[in-house]
Amino acid sequence: MSNKIRHPEKVKKPINPIKKKPEWIRSKILDSKTFFQTKQVVNSNNLVTVCQEANCPNITECWSKKHATFMIMGDTCTRACAFCDVKTGKPSSLDLFEPVKISNAVHKLKLKHVVITSVDRDDLNDGGANHFYKVVQKTREKNPGTSIEVLTPDFLRKGDAYKKVLEADLDVFNHNIETVPRLYTKVRPGARYFASLELLKNAKLFKENIFTKSGIMIGLGEHKEEIIQVMDDLRSAEVDFITIGQYLQPSPKHHPLERYYHPDEFKELEIIAKTKGFLLVSSSPLTRSSYHADEDFRRLQDARNKKLVCHQQQ
Repeated sequence: MSNKIRHPEKVKKPINPIKKKPEWIRSKILDSKTFFQTKQVVNSNNLVTVCQEANCPNITECWSKKHATFMIMGDTCTRACAFCDVKTGKPSSLDLFEPVKISNAVHKLKLKHVVITSVDRDDLNDGGANHFYKVVQKTREKNPGTSIEVLTPDFLRKGDAYKKVLEADLDVFNHNIETVPRLYTKVRPGARYFASLELLKNAKLFKENIFTKSGIMIGLGEHKEEIIQVMDDLRSAEVDFITIGQYLQPSPKHHPLERYYHPDEFKELEIIAKTKGFLLVSSSPLTRSSYHADEDFRRLQDARNKKLVCHQQQ
């Protein structure tokens, strides 16, 4: 037995201790049978979901309603964002059968709306744009009545590669801005704020009738004025739909959680965002990009139709 004395100051402590969650942040399971049916479909097709990889707090609720967000191109990201729980490293080669697997899973789950996202693949010449295209097209082919939403990387330094994704038969193009510009070097060091804005702007220019969407996490140390500036920037890029959710620190090694916002504060931000002209705003502690995405898509359609009617009457 060692006689060495362990001095308290030498004991390793968590880098960023995790703050206790408030009572308003609680996930729920609505139907355990359906939850496990969804899990079985995902596992039997050997698919990856962001619900699992990013440790989403809404997984029990969403899977209980057969809602799953599929993550393509593997489970390993080429970047190391300080907020994200997806593992970083050297990704494996693309699964050529993934488009078929995704389309079969969507069919099996009888999804009315599906969200398809991915890890960052900076190792690929096109950032994975062509693979996105194949997955969307195969999914559309087998599920013609299903609306399709993609949540893409920024395709940084990949030129016009993003256009290949938009050439696919999709309904919603989503790319998350994630945080305010001041925090990018700490929170999202591999990305560039204005490059993400440019992507969203160009997506709308390239495909005018598509819905564009973006999301921001709060609780990372941003100020209210900075959040409002992000809203203005997104509207300048003609983004239709903004999501605002609470950042939840995955582990002590991730970016520290500055504070939890109260539901009333989310409501206030929702009201502010609506005054900016977004077609739709989702703002709550548990809001995530794909949370209630199916219902939100129908609401987007209704909002656009009402807007068109108003223009015609003027």
